[in-house]
Amino acid sequence: MEPDPSAYPALRFFDPLTQTRKAGETLPHWQQDHVSYFITFRLAGSLPATMLRERKLERESWLVAHPEPWSTETEMKYHRLFSHRIDQWLDQGAGDCLLADEGNAKIVSSAFAHFDRERYLIHSWVIMPNHVHLLVSMEKSSDLGGMIGSWKRFTATKINKTAGSQGPVWQRNYFDRIIRDWDHFMNVARYIRRNPAKAKLPEGRFRLYEAAWVEKLLS
Repeated sequence: MEPDPSAYPALRFFDPLTQTRKAGETLPHWQQDHVSYFITFRLAGSLPATMLRERKLERESWLVAHPEPWSTETEMKYHRLFSHRIDQWLDQGAGDCLLADEGNAKIVSSAFAHFDRERYLIHSWVIMPNHVHLLVSMEKSSDLGGMIGSWKRFTATKINKTAGSQGPVWQRNYFDRIIRDWDHFMNVARYIRRNPAKAKLPEGRFRLYEAAWVEKLLS
């Protein structure tokens, strides 16, 4: 059921009649102007290289058997097989967990907040020990990849400086999905809220933010 739109920000979801742009080489990033997205990106050392190679081969074979454009059902199957599996591995706390450090998590949360309500509108996010999830709407025609790249560069520089280290902090790519409708929006908001409990994380090992309208929707 859709909430009263007058009580919440004006949101736009996937429009099948609007041109969809494809960005990225190794992963498909389907983009439209002004829409809302579910975004995930993770630390560079969060998953073993052997696991990622196996997943890449499986994904390539699946894509050959399922050429685009995809139906909604096929897209959902893709994410169940690949995106959701990655999330499950990440929730096990594999690899680097730099974001469990309160100082590092604060660097990331500050970066998200910097242009909130200017270049984008953040609905919710969770910073897990080795990855982050965001539910965000783009303002005007902002570039999604450019925005994520800016977050990664700024936070990597700050985290490395704080730790006195160097080298990659974030994995190069990211996952994104255009929000289809209100039901999808609500499902993602619930997923973000429940992610720490699902991963059995104690307080202090994660950071969760929800805008007032999301808290109201989920109450």
